[in-house]
Amino acid sequence: MGLLDGDTALVTGAASGIGRGIAQALAREGVRLVLSDVAADAGHHLARELDAAFVPADLAAPESAAKLFAAAERALGAISIFVHSAAPKRRESETALAVTAAQWDAMVNVGLRSGFLLGQAAGAHMKARGIEGRMLFITSLHAYSPRNLPHYSATKAGQTMLVKELARALGPHGIRVNAIAPGAIPGGGFEADVAAFEKMIPLRRPGTPADIADMAVALLCDRFSRYVTGTTVAVDGGLALYNWIPFAQT
Repeated sequence: MGLLDGDTALVTGAASGIGRGIAQALAREGVRLVLSDVAADAGHHLARELDAAFVPADLAAPESAAKLFAAAERALGAISIFVHSAAPKRRESETALAVTAAQWDAMVNVGLRSGFLLGQAAGAHMKARGIEGRMLFITSLHAYSPRNLPHYSATKAGQTMLVKELARALGPHGIRVNAIAPGAIPGGGFEADVAAFEKMIPLRRPGTPADIADMAVALLCDRFSRYVTGTTVAVDGGLALYNWIPFAQT
């Protein structure tokens, strides 16, 4: 018996990195899945591996969030878990003077605008069906201190508050909403010099998608987190103890 037997989930950003790790962990715990990503080939491959459905979606497009949720609802019927892990690729050296308006718009649309619309749709869906559902947003340490990537930092700070707003609005209906703030997790959208991070991490290693996925399962199952909502858990090996990452300002 899995910790989440009988649950159904929509997972964005599922084709690689943290999203992929979470999707694999949820499948092991008995969850039926709809996966989504802009990377269609990798997404279809993972869906076959996990016996899941896959819906390609570019969440930077304004209409894509509504279409994605409708497709997930058709595939699963009732959705009890929503995980938002999608984020465009970025490099940790991108500063406020380097990020373009197009990069800003894509990041905000994928992370915050789509996160809001999908979270809102999932909440309404769960409330209407009397489902005591759960939502999980993958945020970042960037939400709390300036570490370059202004478009990413602003998006993750917005997601952090969105989690609180959704948790407050949906709590009376038994719906829990939380977030994980990962540290340095190579793969997926994270592109940086990993060696530069290791000496700043008290546990002296970068994280893995499995490190995040294990906490995701804990936050999404009632066995470990039935009284937890509106919070963000840092899974970072202690990296948050450093408030600045000293990349060259180029």
